Amino acid sequence: MSADIRFCGDRAVTVVFPQEISPGINAAVCGFAARFFALGLRGIVEIVPTYCAVTIHFDPSELDVDLLLRAVEEAAAAGGEAGPAEGETVVIPVAYGGEYGPDLPQVCAHTGLTADEVIARHSGREYLIYMLGFTPGFPYMGGMDPSIATPRLKTPRTAIPAGSVGIAGAQTGVYPIQSPGGWQLIGRTPLRLFDMDREDPFLLRAGQKVRFRPITPEEYLALERGEGR
Repeated sequence: MSADIRFCGDRAVTVVFPQEISPGINAAVCGFAARFFALGLRGIVEIVPTYCAVTIHFDPSELDVDLLLRAVEEAAAAGGEAGPAEGETVVIPVAYGGEYGPDLPQVCAHTGLTADEVIARHSGREYLIYMLGFTPGFPYMGGMDPSIATPRLKTPRTAIPAGSVGIAGAQTGVYPIQSPGGWQLIGRTPLRLFDMDREDPFLLRAGQKVRFRPITPEEYLALERGEGR
């Protein structure tokens, strides 16, 4: 699969894949990022995969640019044709509606579906994490049933609780930390997607698959107190 290499100033290069949001392109992106990381080059600061590109931040005082470009070309050439990423599916428990999903009635009004139908269609799909962004660990996920697609709020909220599950257009995502945001909130998970006290602060990664499992408010509180942490 072809990829263009573009400089972003003197401390980053972006490897641009075909500009298409699809599981195949994203698998190529994640595969390239994994292969490049495995090279273990000194001077690499961060590798950031997105929908259809990877940006590599580096320290030019520690890594020669020509060596970097050769490594990028080597990792890109080794890719070949890619299909959807394989791996274990992460199950995220979600309490839908009520205080946990205040915008569920608005999604119902927009789609013409009942709350139970929205929940069933949202939790009945397997999602692909295309990228993390916006806040630490925020997963942008594709694969949602188009019948529940709902536009963002006209006026974003200034503070959304950590764990809130939202819909924005044809995407779904989870807010890892309290932050502003304009997605339609339909539920909340007690899982911590971002936790600086863990050895690996991030629960999710680009290229992983996710399923949502409906739970009751009582189950939410139990998980929050115990294994949800």
